[in-house]
This record gives sequence, C-alpha cells and structure tokens, in this order.
Amino acid sequence: MREAIQAALKDAMKSQQKRRVATLRLISAAIKDRDIAARSQGKDAVGDDEILQILAKMVKQREESARIYEEAGRLELSEEEREEIEIISEFLPRQLSEEETRAVCAGVIAEIGASGLRDMGKTMSALKERYPGQMDFSKASGIVKEQLQ
Repeated sequence: MREAIQAALKDAMKSQQKRRVATLRLISAAIKDRDIAARSQGKDAVGDDEILQILAKMVKQREESARIYEEAGRLELSEEEREEIEIISEFLPRQLSEEETRAVCAGVIAEIGASGLRDMGKTMSALKERYPGQMDFSKASGIVKEQLQ
C-alpha cells in the first residue's frame, strides 16, 4: 500500500496535479503519524490493514465535511471534498453493496453460531477482521443487530 501511494504521489507531482498531490501528501502524513504513534508504544510500523482503516476514516471525514458544506451552500468546497474522496477511494478495496453486506453478515452469524445480541461484539469483530475497508461497519452493525434480534 505504501509503495502504491508513493508511486501515485510521484506521478501526480510529475503531471502537476495539485489537488491529487495535496491529497496524497495528506494520506502519507496520516500514515506517518500512525507509525510514530505505534513506535512510541513499542510496535512496528502500521500494516496494510491499518492503512485501510486510516483511508476509510479519511473518506468518512470528507463525506461529513462535504455534507456540511452543501448544507451551508458552499458547493465549491463540497466539490473539493468529493474530489479528495475519489482520490482516497482509489486505494480502498471495492465496497460491498448493501445486499452483499447483508449476505456476508448472515454468513458470519451462521458460521460463528451467534444467537442473540450478546454475540454482536464477536460478530462485528469477525467482520472487521475478514472485510477491512470493504464495508461501512456502522451500517453493518445495524444489519447485524437486526439479524440477531
């Protein structure tokens, strides 16, 4: 993941795509911040799974910002946020549709033998381990809760 991001940054710099360069630098900075935090706790540099989490969080932040800008009538700022979302999303795996998420949740529930809401944590943990960056876990949480009731 790191190599792909750095290669994309070099390409963007060569082709002078300012928005892309700025966004890719933000991604690199977020990863380096997480590396520093991990080192201070005696851990190794973050792996691809954590990088996916960082990217997913960045997308979520920008979606929220874009929504706020739209509500305030600042469409040009909203458009900038949406452009950044597109750039960040290039490095994320394909997102599962709602139907696919429902099917995956049902499969994990059946596989681990979850029978009630007390098994929700175990189910969500299994989903996060198997599908990092591929679904919105807040929506998945609602689906799991619905299926366990």
